[in-house]
Amino acid sequence: MLREALRIGSRRSYSYKSVRRPNLSAASGAKNVDVQEKQKPEQTATTQSVGNGNSTLTKQLTAKMLATGPITVAEYMREVLTNPQGGYYMNRDVFGREGDFVTSPEISQIFGELVGVWLMNEWQKLGSPSPFQLVELGPGRGTLARDVLKVLSKFKTGAQFTMHMVEISPFLSTAQAQRFCYKHETVPEEAQLPYYQIGTTASGIQAYWHHRLEDVPPGFSLVLAHEFFDALPVHKLRLVNDQWQEVLIDVAQAQNTSSQPADFRYVVSKAQTPVSRLFKPVPQETRNQLEYSLEAERHVGMLAERLEQHGGIALIMDYGHFGDKKDTFRGFKQHALHDPLLAPGTADLTADVDFRLIKHVSETRGHIHCCGPVQQGDFLKRMQGEVRLEQLLAHALPENQDIIRSGYEMLTDAKQMGSRFKFLAMFPGVMAAHLDKYPVAGFG
Repeated sequence: MLREALRIGSRRSYSYKSVRRPNLSAASGAKNVDVQEKQKPEQTATTQSVGNGNSTLTKQLTAKMLATGPITVAEYMREVLTNPQGGYYMNRDVFGREGDFVTSPEISQIFGELVGVWLMNEWQKLGSPSPFQLVELGPGRGTLARDVLKVLSKFKTGAQFTMHMVEISPFLSTAQAQRFCYKHETVPEEAQLPYYQIGTTASGIQAYWHHRLEDVPPGFSLVLAHEFFDALPVHKLRLVNDQWQEVLIDVAQAQNTSSQPADFRYVVSKAQTPVSRLFKPVPQETRNQLEYSLEAERHVGMLAERLEQHGGIALIMDYGHFGDKKDTFRGFKQHALHDPLLAPGTADLTADVDFRLIKHVSETRGHIHCCGPVQQGDFLKRMQGEVRLEQLLAHALPENQDIIRSGYEMLTDAKQMGSRFKFLAMFPGVMAAHLDKYPVAGFG
């Protein structure tokens, strides 16, 4: 299904009609805000002028739509986030207070430390295989990798391992290397190696940067994916007359000159598109509209095959649902919700992760044993987060204690990030009986 959809997906001149959609531009809140509660479903989706947004990317998208017709939400999302010239992630630091959102590892060191402890605990239960690979998908600033590396070094296991970062952004890959390597260098393209950057940590661990997961060499791997799947492109599908059809993106009005900024709008195809034609919902699907990610399915399938063939563990950490949300695609700019069709390239685009799909693909594509998903707050508390919090408070300066305490509360409070973010673990299926006897930490 996936290969066929990708092969014929370039024929995009679909017939379509306008579709009404909630207006997110007036909503505000954290990146993990419950969008469905904030939306006003009676408002139209047409955006206002992009003004001083990323005009180059806007013009490119407008030209493509005028030439070939409306494009899928997935194609729009891919261009906006990873276009080499104007993609949101490609040439800047988007994290932290000065950026558009803050991630859990940036809020408190407790997050990364407990993830590191979890990896060590489960790795030892599997017999402490050595050597192994520490792999992270979409490492952000490298904060999580740095904190996990600190835990691995503190355990002094004596195991040999290498680090492998899967990152497409040249800017972020440099930031990551500066975060946990004492030296690093870019590999010339003519070398034709599966990695494009290499570095060495202070403890002598070799780190490699890859553009794709498939470029990571085979071997027993501990894989982390924190806020990786939420940035993968999604297709928006609707069930019309018992047939799946796709919501697309088009220019609101044809422009006579390319110098004018374009307004985009949502439209729905009258006929089926390649993805809507080949889409097969998971068993017991009851929704009449949903977001489906071919890229998420592809990455989970690769992870499942990798774990089954070479052994290892994968921990997926993201905000999401278990097959019950319908419309979560949104933009995020300066710590507030942003209309995803406004000023493309200037805001993050994201959609809640469908953990039911991830679990279904894992268990059907490979012989995989999944645990979870569980809420982030429950996971951190079960991993003795309060104990680590008290240790940090005991050694902190008085003026820093409130910051440390409030950071942990933000990660675990159900009204903040504690319930919206989920954890799901993947193990080789042959470990199922062993894991029933020795339950996976953090998952209850």
